[in-house]
Amino acid sequence: MSPDPVGATFAALSDPTRRHVIGVLSGGQEASVTELARELPISRQAVAKHLAALAEAGLVESTRQGRETRYRLTPGPLTDAGAWLDRVGTEWDSRLGRLRRHADTRPRSG
Repeated sequence: MSPDPVGATFAALSDPTRRHVIGVLSGGQEASVTELARELPISRQAVAKHLAALAEAGLVESTRQGRETRYRLTPGPLTDAGAWLDRVGTEWDSRLGRLRRHADTRPRSG
């Protein structure tokens, strides 16, 4: 996992294929590379590379079931990224509110 886990989450989610994989796995079901590849217009090898990037960011975990590797979503990093977005949004709302109040108290020219 990266020293900046929120940054790693956003980097992993910057790719539309990875977002699609997250969407598929967000239903709570596990899926194999083959099952995920059926949903996408890319090869199994490409899906495996995307899953590796998602695993590196902590967004998916894999388990071995016989000869098959199954992947599941690990939502913790998404929760952390959402909390970061909430904090940044709150800070910007506060700044914009102060700017609006400042603008409203300035005399209007004209």
